Amino acid sequence: MNMQLLKRLYSIYSPSGKEQKMVKFLCSYIRQLPGNISVSKDEFGNLYVVKGESESYPCLVSHIDQVSHCNHSKDFKAVETREIIFGYSPKNRRFENLGADDKNGIFICLECLKKYDAVKVVFFREEETGCRGSSEVVMPFFDDVRFVIQPDRKGNSDLITSIGYSDLCSEKFIEALEPEKWGYMEENGLMTDILALKEKGLEVSCINVSCGYYNAHTDEEITVKKDLMKSLMFIEHIIEDCTDIYPHTQSDSYFSPYEFEDEVYDMLNYDPTLTPEDLYDMYSTNFPHLKLEDYRKICEDYRMFWVEDEEDMNEKTLNYGKR
Repeated sequence: MNMQLLKRLYSIYSPSGKEQKMVKFLCSYIRQLPGNISVSKDEFGNLYVVKGESESYPCLVSHIDQVSHCNHSKDFKAVETREIIFGYSPKNRRFENLGADDKNGIFICLECLKKYDAVKVVFFREEETGCRGSSEVVMPFFDDVRFVIQPDRKGNSDLITSIGYSDLCSEKFIEALEPEKWGYMEENGLMTDILALKEKGLEVSCINVSCGYYNAHTDEEITVKKDLMKSLMFIEHIIEDCTDIYPHTQSDSYFSPYEFEDEVYDMLNYDPTLTPEDLYDMYSTNFPHLKLEDYRKICEDYRMFWVEDEEDMNEKTLNYGKR
């Protein structure tokens, strides 16, 4: 695994709306790769990359921004241990957001661009502020793609084939992936760029894949190296073995605003000091249909049903402070 490239990506601070340094790096890096490669940019600033000539292409997408509420110190560094990578400021003696959501996805896209003779890639801006980049996408770019893969999911085993009540791909595509063989299972996911593409009429199958990051949107974010490598190998298998075009048209979708309450409960279990305002600021992209009032209701329900009394709440807070 190209650790030098991965750490370089982590070192580039690219909060939503201020991705210029990442764009500059990507353009420079991609243009020195071998092969016939073209790089273009749309009016919003999304990057489109085409390598080689083919009747149909595998296509990968990732977003190049990271959450803006987590800052980088000037001495930020990505620290590698035997198993994990985390962000750290030696001067301030504190952990800092690694940006692995979705720089792990960028890394996978770049590795596939380097390895394969014919592939398409899109790097989207401002996913973390409501998929603004993918909402401005140039759709004809996808006219000759076989499928679209987005490596932008926490963990190491999720294969996102639906978001809310919106299916993203065909059964034929899922069968061709052989997910169980590679240690992946179908799951329902959160809002990200591939759903924006489907809502704009994309008529091929899409998936989102776990790519080895954990504790996203926090300063405790980490990458588990073997899980990132597992994701890269799975995606390489898809590119090499899924050579058909896999059509899929999105049916009428339905979204329940409280469908992901359990996800919010998990966040509160991790840090019970979070307020509705904190949750709204941190996760408005993941749960775009939840408004501030929805978070207030969920927090009230959480404290009513999950925290038995004030003493229990204080105990949870104290335990969190010891981590």
